[in-house]
Amino acid sequence: RHQETGDTLRRTDPEWSGGWEREREVQRKIETHEILWKEAGLRKGNSPDTYRPWFCVVKEMDILETAAYDRRQRRNTYCVLFLSLSPFFLAIAAYFYLWIPDSSPSVLAAAIKAAPVISLALLVLSYKGGRSLLGVAGGLIFSAGGDYCLIWPELFLHGMASFALAHLLYSLTFLSTRYSSLSPSSSLSYFFYLLLWLLGGGIYAYIFPFLQKTPDAAALTPGVGVYVALIVLMATLAVRTRRPLIMMGSLIFMTSDLTLALQTFKVTEPLEHGRHIVMTTYYLAQLLIAVGDIKAVEGGDEFAKWKKS
Repeated sequence: RHQETGDTLRRTDPEWSGGWEREREVQRKIETHEILWKEAGLRKGNSPDTYRPWFCVVKEMDILETAAYDRRQRRNTYCVLFLSLSPFFLAIAAYFYLWIPDSSPSVLAAAIKAAPVISLALLVLSYKGGRSLLGVAGGLIFSAGGDYCLIWPELFLHGMASFALAHLLYSLTFLSTRYSSLSPSSSLSYFFYLLLWLLGGGIYAYIFPFLQKTPDAAALTPGVGVYVALIVLMATLAVRTRRPLIMMGSLIFMTSDLTLALQTFKVTEPLEHGRHIVMTTYYLAQLLIAVGDIKAVEGGDEFAKWKKS
């Protein structure tokens, strides 16, 4: 307070000379105040280590103000992001409301099915720019192409190839510096990686006899094998990032594709709400991956770097 008073006098009082005597007087009062503060703490039984001078309190106040500012910024960012997702939710509502049956394939049905994923691709592009075309945005565009192709059963292989390219782009993105984990992988992480690959191999081995019975077995059997390898690779790299949204999105994507494969290749009887399960998990997975990519910031700004220091 004494220092603050001296600064105020210097700025407002034209007759204040700012001489060395007044400066020394103010400094003596500050030192006396600190000594009294320390003695008061010792009288209360505190150790000298618990004494905190005024500049420590000021720094703590600055940190608290910074934390409050950061919370406000995050809250505003989440509100803007939620509003930006409105086209995605509207497109999903239109898809489930219209619910065009699979027995009636058309360009309109394909466009309605692909619209939610296209809206996510545009959202990622607006946040990440053109470079995301070789990343998550590009993967979303290929996924929309796969949605379009899968409307027609004769284009199943084309749709699967399109989704395979999407998983490849996702995998390359998860290898970038934006997703590099600060801590090394633990033994538990390696066990989980092994579990994913065993699960993928087990699923392929389980549906292999059913693939042999399909009319396009010569092309479909190796194609499904490559696709399973790519989606397991994508899920493994997603777990490696240790980002909750990316991890959940990749695992839900695997669940959606597994449900679709069991019904498409007639491994199980058609589920009563099988299409609802497949599309709900699919859209949820794409949403989590897109939002997780938006939240992944490369390097961070100077404010974030200052906070870390």
